[in-house]
Amino acid sequence: MQPVLDDCKSRMNKALESLDREFAKLRTGRASTSLVEDLSVEYYGTPTPLQQIASVSVPDSRTIAIQPWDRNAFSAVEKAIQKSDLGLNPVNDGKIIRIGIPPLTEERRKDLAKIAKRYTEEARVAVRNVRRDANEALKKKAKDKDITEDDQHRGQDEVQKLTDSMIAKADAALAAKEKEIMEI
Repeated sequence: MQPVLDDCKSRMNKALESLDREFAKLRTGRASTSLVEDLSVEYYGTPTPLQQIASVSVPDSRTIAIQPWDRNAFSAVEKAIQKSDLGLNPVNDGKIIRIGIPPLTEERRKDLAKIAKRYTEEARVAVRNVRRDANEALKKKAKDKDITEDDQHRGQDEVQKLTDSMIAKADAALAAKEKEIMEI
């Protein structure tokens, strides 16, 4: 029974980690390197993550600085930022690409909050799917007489407690992200 519970816990944790990564990519009006690090740049004909061809830093709370290591990559980095759905305008001075993060409008804040809710719901669904898989595994073990029926019910109770705690963590993360998004 314990291997099923351990697997369940690790898969639920991965769902929450994925939610945290998605939240990091959401723009909140503050500059963050995670906004652009995963952008795919067409570099010598190959899509390459931005962090592999340039250093990304945050000199102040409203600016992201990108310094490509190869001079030929400047235009490709600029194009990738403009094509992204971030709504950001890069400024290239020949040595460094700066991106000013404009303050968010009320409408954009509400859109970002909706997106955050959607990400949270996806994480909840993932956690529930893990719960279903774990319960099925416990039922199979009981059917194969690997564990007793009492153990199966105890295991299902443990899985439900774990599910409830993971969903509560996802909801808490959503509340924190919404607060951050709506903050002016």
